[in-house]
Amino acid sequence: MVLRLQRRAATLISTCLGLGYSPKAPGTAGSLGALAAGVVLAHYRGWGRLEFALLSGAALLPGIWAAGVESAGAGEEDPSRIVVDEAIGQWVAMAGITAHNWKSWLAALVLFRLFDIFKPPPIRQAERLHGGVGIVADDVAAGLAAGLVLFAAGCFNLY
Repeated sequence: MVLRLQRRAATLISTCLGLGYSPKAPGTAGSLGALAAGVVLAHYRGWGRLEFALLSGAALLPGIWAAGVESAGAGEEDPSRIVVDEAIGQWVAMAGITAHNWKSWLAALVLFRLFDIFKPPPIRQAERLHGGVGIVADDVAAGLAAGLVLFAAGCFNLY
């Protein structure tokens, strides 16, 4: 009973409440879901860099746990339905935004997805870690890279 509840919780978390079951581009679906939540929090609650950094940090351990449980249960290294890593990475990217508006949100999505898909070094090396840590680490690294670009662009008022 307890193991079944843990597995269900891991599935809900790792798939971001089912976004990972998107038939096309589940990673992008996870990023879009995280971005939508972030836009609401930024627009209606006034969240900024600190809050998105804290949200990312708070989601990190549950995300690693859920990704590890779900991948072990599936018998796969990184099933495409696990998208909690994309959500965390997207929030890390949003922590680099200096001014929240449609341009910065679009840039956060595009930059994060590009870094996540192409995985330039050292992002690719983070993927080599095992279990839930490896599933999440490369997306956190991609989010950091996107966040740094967003922060630098914001310092020059490019959005």
